[in-house]
Amino acid sequence: MNEVKLDRKKRYTRMVLQDSLIELMREKPINKITIKELCERADINRTTFYAHYSDQYDLLRKIEAETLSWAKEMISGFKHKTDKQEALQLLEEIFHYFVQNSNYLQVLMSEQGDLEFQKQLFTLIYQHSGINPYAEPDGTMDTKESYFIFIVNGSVGLIQHWLKYGHNKSAREMAEIIYTMAFQYVLD
Repeated sequence: MNEVKLDRKKRYTRMVLQDSLIELMREKPINKITIKELCERADINRTTFYAHYSDQYDLLRKIEAETLSWAKEMISGFKHKTDKQEALQLLEEIFHYFVQNSNYLQVLMSEQGDLEFQKQLFTLIYQHSGINPYAEPDGTMDTKESYFIFIVNGSVGLIQHWLKYGHNKSAREMAEIIYTMAFQYVLD
């Protein structure tokens, strides 16, 4: 019984710390966030913080890792195909997840978030869907890689805008926009 209580307490502490970091990142970049203010916001002491994380960057990496883990798990349910309907369904489910978890993802995908994480997330999605620097027909390797970098960065910017301005389009509409802009070239 004590073990269950301890696990629940650990989960609660981690959740409060994650929520606190996300709230603070809405206000300022992570490099301006101190452990002291993070602990004050979470209403825990520094010793408790350090029992779970080494610093605020470690906490952010854990949040990002959970998101990437979710994406990998969700993507694994789809066949590695280049079918338009499959790609649209995959994107739509991802964007539904973004809406359901917008508290975190709005920050993770914002200018305050880690650009490398954002690129990693979309690279994972696109490579599973058949878009990667080696898949495009014709062109030199530099051209193929440049195209891939362009669609990943463009997608990140489009999602940042969508999350920042209140989901003015449905998940399905966003899936169709991303598909048309990024996938059409390769998949049609």
